Amino acid sequence: MTEENHESAATGEIPPTGIDILEGRIAELEQMLGAAKDEQIRLIAEMDNQRKRAARDVDSARKYGAERLLIDLLPVIDSLEAGLSQGGGDANKLREGMELTLRVLMKTVEANGVSPVNPLGDAFNPEFHQAVATVESTEVPPGSVVSVFQKGFRLNERLVRPAMVTVAKDA
Repeated sequence: MTEENHESAATGEIPPTGIDILEGRIAELEQMLGAAKDEQIRLIAEMDNQRKRAARDVDSARKYGAERLLIDLLPVIDSLEAGLSQGGGDANKLREGMELTLRVLMKTVEANGVSPVNPLGDAFNPEFHQAVATVESTEVPPGSVVSVFQKGFRLNERLVRPAMVTVAKDA
């Protein structure tokens, strides 16, 4: 007998065989596989929760994204309603009220990232302007904006509406 067999016989233990070692390794690998499956299930559940949270956030942003703008516009609505309730036939007071309301409105939209595009006198730029007419002119260089029918607007540097303009051409 070998020395190892003598020790096993003396303690009453049966030495592990190749099958015992393999069965132990299989049990260890099954335990590792079970742990990996549990981890995978947790990760899938976490990803599903994140997806649902993101969908709720997008839905909420879609529903309530304009809330700040609306709150900022409420004074403009109040101003228009107050002006209409005053009545009267004084055109100058009506004009003053409209100008005040326009200033409040412009301040509100500018505070929300909106800026006007008013290119009078500038060179025509097709990225920001829409030419609706051309006129002959000797007073300004060809390609210059000579009148603005309708201002354009940008939202945070992104063009929302181009300015509608008349452009000078050679006489």
